[in-house]
Amino acid sequence: MSRLVVAMSPERVEDVCSAETRQLLEDRFEVTWAGNDVSGLAGAEVVLTSWGTPHLPASIWADGNGPRVVAHAAGSVKRLVDPVIFDQGVAVFSAGTRIAWSVGEYCLASMLTLARRLPQFDQALRDGAWKPGHLRGIELAGQSVGILGASSTARALITLLKPFGCDVVVYDPYLDDEQARALGVRTAELDEVLQCAFVSLHVPDVPETRGLVSRKHLDAMRDGTIVINSSRGPAIDQQALLEYVVAGRLFAALDVFDPEPPTLVDDVRAAGQLLVTPHIAGDTVEGHRALAGFVLADVLKWLDDGTRGTSYVDPANWSIAA
Repeated sequence: MSRLVVAMSPERVEDVCSAETRQLLEDRFEVTWAGNDVSGLAGAEVVLTSWGTPHLPASIWADGNGPRVVAHAAGSVKRLVDPVIFDQGVAVFSAGTRIAWSVGEYCLASMLTLARRLPQFDQALRDGAWKPGHLRGIELAGQSVGILGASSTARALITLLKPFGCDVVVYDPYLDDEQARALGVRTAELDEVLQCAFVSLHVPDVPETRGLVSRKHLDAMRDGTIVINSSRGPAIDQQALLEYVVAGRLFAALDVFDPEPPTLVDDVRAAGQLLVTPHIAGDTVEGHRALAGFVLADVLKWLDDGTRGTSYVDPANWSIAA
């Protein structure tokens, strides 16, 4: 029986590893529950990691005795491993595609919440108003939805949008027309996508995406556009966006900021057209509890017959990954 090291705290194990998954681990591997200690990985076939696991330096594999597989029961692996380990045949898996579904639900919920003006109605009622005449929501059904980046979170949102019959338009230099047709969307240049009634950001934090949506782009948006950012704060000019929200031109749901945590001034905190959350789009009870099992299922397939499941991290995509 091969050895697997669980390199995460007991609290994190409870968070991301269901009872069924813990039993599967014990059935298939000789398990070492190491906490956040990554000093004893020599000779292990698999290391199972999550949030809180320290960076795994390339030196772990220097003598050729490091784990064959890194299974990350969390999202991005860019801070966890160095890409040089791919040259040594190490397979890396990430549960980011499972987290993507939770993010997709957040984006859909935010679109509906802002479209129906729920924060404003909520505040008006708390202030004693009943059916204020100046407020009326819009429907999501049939609207144009612009998506920046065809990432796994974008694909989850695209799936969730299907019953609404939206015209979904995607800007992503790496998405070709054939792939877009398979997703049921069409591609367009950035300026066209930003003219949609709803705009949702799903891009990684790489040099090419920082400042992707500038003040000039925001100025050109249609009044009443609903902007959702659940990806990375630096992808959009946050100061300009908040100015337009406070002025009443745009609506926004922000789960990510630049920097984090943000400092929100009084007029921003009072803005009824703004929905803010503390980087929790991918944080759900069910989603977290499923992460270890999700990534482990692909690891077992890979160990059995070399199958690359949806959680496999393709070294070729490292530079554009989140």
